Amino acid sequence: MPSPKEVVQASYEAYRKGQIDTVMSFMAQEVDWKFVGPPAMRYAGPRGTLAEIRKVFEQMAQDDVIEVFEAREYIEAGDDLVVLGFVKGTTVPEGKPFESDWAHVFTVRDGKITRWRGFYDTAARCA
Repeated sequence: MPSPKEVVQASYEAYRKGQIDTVMSFMAQEVDWKFVGPPAMRYAGPRGTLAEIRKVFEQMAQDDVIEVFEAREYIEAGDDLVVLGFVKGTTVPEGKPFESDWAHVFTVRDGKITRWRGFYDTAARCA
């Protein structure tokens, strides 16, 4: 069974390659998912089904062009994992550049992501 860190690293690698089906294969059937951000960001807020989470990835791809997505530090605690990283991109259609440090909090059980929280400086993107 892969460790939580291995599952998350593999999902990030798939995300960077645009392989959303592979990212989705790392999700449990039910995921407690929430990107913390203002309602103006279509992909912010809670999600619970795989269809809703897939839609998040579609919305992110439509709304942001990501130039840099880096996981920089992994903090492991059993089934829980905190990842600290950095993102740099441009909004669509405005063309506004943004960059921010970010934090992702995962719970991984039996090789599947069961919980995810995402945080970054949404003001840097939305302002």
